[in-house]
Amino acid sequence: VMSEEHIITDSYQRRVSYLRFSVTDRCNLHCVYCRSDGPEEFIPHEDVLRYEEIIRLVRIARSMHVNKVRLTGGEPFARRDFDKLLLGLRENFPDLNLRITSNGTLMGPHIPVLKQARINAVNLSIDSFRPETFARVTGHDLLGKVTETLDALLDAGIRTKINAVAMRGINDHDLPAFLDIIRRLPVDVRFIEFMPMGSGTVWSQNRFWSADDILRDVRKLAHIEPVAQDGFDHGPASMYTVEGCRGRLGVITALSNHFCKTCNRLRITSDGHLRTCLFSDKMYPLRGLLRNPEVTDGDIAAEIRRAITEKPIGNELLKARRGRAVASGQMDSIGG
Repeated sequence: VMSEEHIITDSYQRRVSYLRFSVTDRCNLHCVYCRSDGPEEFIPHEDVLRYEEIIRLVRIARSMHVNKVRLTGGEPFARRDFDKLLLGLRENFPDLNLRITSNGTLMGPHIPVLKQARINAVNLSIDSFRPETFARVTGHDLLGKVTETLDALLDAGIRTKINAVAMRGINDHDLPAFLDIIRRLPVDVRFIEFMPMGSGTVWSQNRFWSADDILRDVRKLAHIEPVAQDGFDHGPASMYTVEGCRGRLGVITALSNHFCKTCNRLRITSDGHLRTCLFSDKMYPLRGLLRNPEVTDGDIAAEIRRAITEKPIGNELLKARRGRAVASGQMDSIGG
């Protein structure tokens, strides 16, 4: 029986059950919504959480009834020996709901390890299925490699979703290509509203392509029906079936219609800071605690509990910023 004292809820009675790790701030792409044009500065290697520290944090979080962990970056497969972390997590936590978000460019050779580690699902970031648009967004002409990875994941029987950041004037003309993908393949394509994260990205109000506008544009091309809750975990996505398609389409209203009241997640940055809200720059340093031999798991759990009690309602922070960037850190180090 689950002990009430170990179920962690915040001051708004939101139960926290989902932990996202940025395992590295490094990435082999340079996406226009994520990175600035300035010189790249990476977190020093010694400041990045070690794999055993990530496993320790997952063990502590599991004791608090966190049951879902997502590993992201940057690009997680850009970190050396990432396979070891996947296998270590599965060995330590056989029933953990373990997921990965990746750009898919480096993943191909690792798919047998994903099978071995029984990865529950993979989210691939693919912002366009037109090579020229893909290269414009990411800075690299690697769409062919990513679609090879997508096919290999599906062949391996790994549940796969596609995330696309919706950008007016950049990929809003690519809807027919996305619809062609879900016509052919049993995947969910989810459009995420473009958020003004960090500084130096291409965000501007005229780049904002809202979920309502996306759905209106899709309806010009296909008949869609909203999906009732079907037991699958869609997270914050509103999902739609598309007539004649094997896959489905979804929208994530990151800006226009917040899902803050049901937010169940925490983020841990690659340098070991806990963030309770994507829209808040408030961070709780955990790396020093993990590396202090006198600090116990119970001490770290108490610090995580304290952070959760202070978890804010993000859209209230967003209103206060009045259109300025929602957070000063860039997505590559925060973890998507």
